[in-house]
Amino acid sequence: MECCLWTTAGTLLLASFILSSRTARSEEDRDSLWDAWGSWSECSRTCGGGASYSLRRCLSSKTCEGRNIRYRTCSNVDCPPEAGDFRAQQCSAHNDVKYQGQFYEWLPVSNDPDNPCSLKCQARGTSLVVELAPKVLDGTRCYTESLDMCISGLCQIVGCDHQLGSAVKEDNCGVCNGDGSTCRLVRGQYKSQLSASKLDDTVVTIPYGSRQVRLVLKGPDHLYLETKTLQGVKSENSLSTTGSFLVENSSVDFQKFPDKEILRIAEPLTADFTIKIRYAGAADSSVQFIFYQPIIHRWRETDFFPCSASCGGGYQLTSAECFDLRSNRVVADQYCHYYPENIKPKPKLQECNLDPCPASDGYKQIMPYDLYHPLPRY
Repeated sequence: MECCLWTTAGTLLLASFILSSRTARSEEDRDSLWDAWGSWSECSRTCGGGASYSLRRCLSSKTCEGRNIRYRTCSNVDCPPEAGDFRAQQCSAHNDVKYQGQFYEWLPVSNDPDNPCSLKCQARGTSLVVELAPKVLDGTRCYTESLDMCISGLCQIVGCDHQLGSAVKEDNCGVCNGDGSTCRLVRGQYKSQLSASKLDDTVVTIPYGSRQVRLVLKGPDHLYLETKTLQGVKSENSLSTTGSFLVENSSVDFQKFPDKEILRIAEPLTADFTIKIRYAGAADSSVQFIFYQPIIHRWRETDFFPCSASCGGGYQLTSAECFDLRSNRVVADQYCHYYPENIKPKPKLQECNLDPCPASDGYKQIMPYDLYHPLPRY
């Protein structure tokens, strides 16, 4: 009986080996029907994320299994602010071409849920929306707030690692595949208090590097901006009409309604922004704001201090210092205490200089030590 069992098992093992060998050979045969992949094409864009492709040729007279084209992303560097929107460039290329016997200035229609990879444009000053091309150029973003890109007319998923098909996403701090620990959520509300001696007031100051900024003013008053660059250059920017504006290389989206104003800044601020309110009526206004503020001051563990003894066994400790990530320098501890998320690391203790002291003197030299980091009693 045992013999039969072993024979059956051996037969099954042999059959499994033959099947796997055939599968491996069939895959090799399938791949051998293709020529080698060709070199990668020139990138479809010079910046902002584009697409490049590579081709291969079927060597069989029959149909080959698999694809004859593959894609990858390229030019994954930010475009300068003056470069403008890629989809808008494609719409404006039709400005000098007559549509139904008339010239129009075309503006992009973005975030089409049905077909995000067609080139739909709207004639300025009209409600006329036209599909000017069935496909946008490769590398065009499917949606304004996404890295997904159109390739050959289809929307392809792109992760924050700029890889096609990747599901990796940025956290709220803008860190790819991060855990959200490098920033903090700030939200609050401001209520205006009319005064005969004040024409305006500060709503909130939003520091450099903050992102996903959103403010909503309700009431008769108006928002305006003051900025201060890292070099100390100050400027003031009024917001009077609906639109998108470039303020210190940050794109500001502003919507103005009769009784409400909305301000959005998605990307990291390139300066300190102070949001102010200018009084315009007898009624009070309120402003709700929310943004993610980077934690620019962090505790950094120091190296071990010098040993407390030159021989015969001593101790040495580490400490922690507050480090400014923006200026790359050590600052006062109070800056790190400002963030509740910052936890000061505990000192580490280790023994040192354990070799016995020379018999000639019988004493071990005690090294001077920082009074702020006393050694434990021993």
